[in-house]
Amino acid sequence: MKRPIPTSRWMPVARKLVERTPPPALAFLASLLLSLIAIGGEVTVGKDAAFYLDIAQQVLAKGPGVAFQIFSWPWFSLLLAGTHWLSGVSLELAAYLWCAFFMAGTCALLVLLTQRFLSGSGYWACLVVLSLPAFNQFRGDILREFGFWFFSILALWLAQRWFAAGGWLRAALIQTVIGCAALFRLEAVMLTAALVLCLLGELSTRQGWLRLLQLNAVPLAAMVLFGSLLLFGGASSPERMLYYVSLLDPHLLWDRFDLMANALAESALEKYSRDDARLIIFSGLSTVVLVKFLTLSGPFALPLLFPTNWVAVGDYWRKLRPFAWTCLLYFGVLLIFFVQQRFVNSRYVSFLHWLAVPLLTMASVLFVRRFARFSKAFVILALAVMLHNVVSFGAKKTHFLEASAWLAEHTQRSDTIFYEDSRIAYYAGRGFPTDLPTREVMMLGEQSKPYRYLVINGQADDPELQAWLTQRHRRILAHFSNRRGHGVLIIGE
Repeated sequence: MKRPIPTSRWMPVARKLVERTPPPALAFLASLLLSLIAIGGEVTVGKDAAFYLDIAQQVLAKGPGVAFQIFSWPWFSLLLAGTHWLSGVSLELAAYLWCAFFMAGTCALLVLLTQRFLSGSGYWACLVVLSLPAFNQFRGDILREFGFWFFSILALWLAQRWFAAGGWLRAALIQTVIGCAALFRLEAVMLTAALVLCLLGELSTRQGWLRLLQLNAVPLAAMVLFGSLLLFGGASSPERMLYYVSLLDPHLLWDRFDLMANALAESALEKYSRDDARLIIFSGLSTVVLVKFLTLSGPFALPLLFPTNWVAVGDYWRKLRPFAWTCLLYFGVLLIFFVQQRFVNSRYVSFLHWLAVPLLTMASVLFVRRFARFSKAFVILALAVMLHNVVSFGAKKTHFLEASAWLAEHTQRSDTIFYEDSRIAYYAGRGFPTDLPTREVMMLGEQSKPYRYLVINGQADDPELQAWLTQRHRRILAHFSNRRGHGVLIIGE
């Protein structure tokens, strides 16, 4: 019987194993391990995940055409349905596998790119890409962003090689990969614009124009083909494309921005400052995005606070111009979305962090060189954040599963049920309803469709709820809670 290796001997062995593994391979394998840990701690999928999985289930039952009736951009769900049809793997497992491998591939690509950009930085790039809270916090989720992130970074990685060597086939491959990224999120088309901006300095020469044509031959051909189909009635504009075009409409964008500025001027500014309302709104929105970027960078925001490390920004711009231009364009996309939709969340901002991995790596290397005595503490802090991203000790949504089991047993498919969280319907095998009124409208009784059952979040002893039950002649049929006391109530007559 072999004796276990003592800790004092195990650590050097682990260190040698890491040192012998190339940084891109280490990033790929470590990413898969972190995703496995994060997924193992989940008991329910997110709302977006349930939506995608429900579409995939309907595709398998009714055919691919139903996907476009439910969602205007269902390519991720079609991928999941196709994976299940070919392999027999369950939809949820297929989704987790695709997301984990997309994530691992993105990490490996960025480490490979960063160590070429900055010699000897491979293991630091591993630490950065595996620890950044911005996108690592989503390892336990099922999101179409994983595909968008992977193919976008792959396109930029290919673009770096194309700018060095050129070639029609390489250019066509770049645009094909951008097309794959756009199947997950349509805003990936901005990558084409970013690559065009990289060529602006070369347009004073004939060779520069030739390279521009080389890079854009595929999208130009696609635009001509799509325009011809529209002209001759062979295709209709997808709803998702029309939605993005509406967001970019300059008149609508200015009207929304002006509305925000006027609201601020009327409610919070003195008349002497009202002329500055637009500048205040623009500065405020930009600051919100920048603050989110810094807070979601975790410990890697610290090196950026030292002006001596800002030399990294110059090197990043010179050596990784496709990444830099994409970063600027995406920042603009976030501001446009902020104005049009009045919010921006960490999931959207996180793409900035993918683009900034080489920059944050170089800033971190400069930081630990200058403050060598704090390097070990900095690494330990990053490792602690890495684990915090994937290990959660919070209460799980077990009450959702219990409520869904009760509904599956005690209700019929034909029953009209209001779900405050549609994931309960998904786990009860009742699809994923998306056309429900808000809870406030439902409680006021202003909805036109009567519901036999209501499934809402809350506590049974809520005085307002008790008064509402008495007024509506309803009662609580079942109450489920998790260990933190969050509850789900099933209300009926």
